[in-house]
Amino acid sequence: MFKTLKTAWGIPEIRKKILFTLFIILIFRLGSVITVPFLDTSIVSSWMEEKASNGNFLEYLNILSGGALAKATMFSLGVTPFINASIIIQLLTYALPPLERLQQEGEDGRKKLNIITSFVALGLSVFMAVAYYLTLKSMRNDSGASAVKYTSGGQGVFAMFVIILCFMAGSSLVIWMGNRINEKGIGNGVSMILFAGIVARIPVDIGTLGGYVLNDPNKYFITVFIYLVIFVAMVVGIVFMNESERRIPIQYAKRVVGRKQYGGQNTHIPIKVCMSGVMPIIFAMSFMSLPTMFTIFKEPLKDLTDASAGEKFYAGFVNFFSTRSYSYAVIYFILIILFNYFYVSIQYNPIEMANNLRQSNGAIPGKRPGKPTSDYIQKVLSKISLVGAIFLGVVAVFPIIFLNITQLDVSSMGGTSILIVVSVAIETVRTLESQLMMRHHKGFLG
Repeated sequence: MFKTLKTAWGIPEIRKKILFTLFIILIFRLGSVITVPFLDTSIVSSWMEEKASNGNFLEYLNILSGGALAKATMFSLGVTPFINASIIIQLLTYALPPLERLQQEGEDGRKKLNIITSFVALGLSVFMAVAYYLTLKSMRNDSGASAVKYTSGGQGVFAMFVIILCFMAGSSLVIWMGNRINEKGIGNGVSMILFAGIVARIPVDIGTLGGYVLNDPNKYFITVFIYLVIFVAMVVGIVFMNESERRIPIQYAKRVVGRKQYGGQNTHIPIKVCMSGVMPIIFAMSFMSLPTMFTIFKEPLKDLTDASAGEKFYAGFVNFFSTRSYSYAVIYFILIILFNYFYVSIQYNPIEMANNLRQSNGAIPGKRPGKPTSDYIQKVLSKISLVGAIFLGVVAVFPIIFLNITQLDVSSMGGTSILIVVSVAIETVRTLESQLMMRHHKGFLG
């Protein structure tokens, strides 16, 4: 990887793209510290420190924003609206024929889908900005003061519009910066901004680990050491699984056209083990976060001895879906497997793959064209999907269990964050290598 970066830096055109990408990331980090007017950030920080913990959805959103959500800055929403919009449009593409036709129209169709995605992202940013404002309005410190400085009268209405518009404008600006990286930078723009936000949190968590060791070395030294070993092992495992693939052999029949002979070569269809990436984890986390999100708008139940049956049921329901419970880990693991199969099913169509092979005079050795071929491809996909799903489930669930046992608070060094960071880093290196190959660099052409 470092050799690739060094080689790419030596080419002026690629160096300009790298510098432009770094410049956009710098602007993103600067915007992540510009606070929104009419807010008491000290109350926001203390409230988020208490509520956004133990791997819940608030903490997940805070990680994606690079810690901006906990500080109520301009970029608090980050790329989350765009990510959610992309997921929605991607799923609807396989459910709505008009969107499916756009996807099959090539570059023009993809541009139209991007425009639709941007409008959906704008709508989601409005919804999330309003929801976050209501959450900010309900935040209180020990003396009862609200995080929003003006909550009533004309000033309250004006403050509400300013806060919501700032969050919306910040989200739109982040998406715009991501598109500029797509045009003039290196890699996928939204992924690079997401990568920058997570990486920015890692030094904070490293400092937190160091603080644990310094404050109580007898209790935490071995624990932190084991965690760092597991962290390195997870990085190695994610890199290995990202590169792993199952190759289905394909043989093309020979055919003669005029005086030339075509076909006859052997090739393969590569099936990635982790073909769905981090999407099943995001789906499962979003689903599992819904019950815990109710606690944001409802005061915790302090005294359950005199509580009504409904309140007791509510408390038990919330505790059942708490990230500290083993029930959460089990359901979370099962959902990741189910969503992984769902995501693979909408990406790969065995019947369509078998028909394409037959039309191109290709066949899988030992398998007859048509249904036997599609059944074989389906069988391979099911096995690979199971392996990939179990791996994703372990990556997502094991850190939650380990951190709950050890009581360490290092959210950005969890399984999901590591998976995103490693995947984006690998994809960026591949992009650099492909651009170097296009320029016929000696180091890549041997």
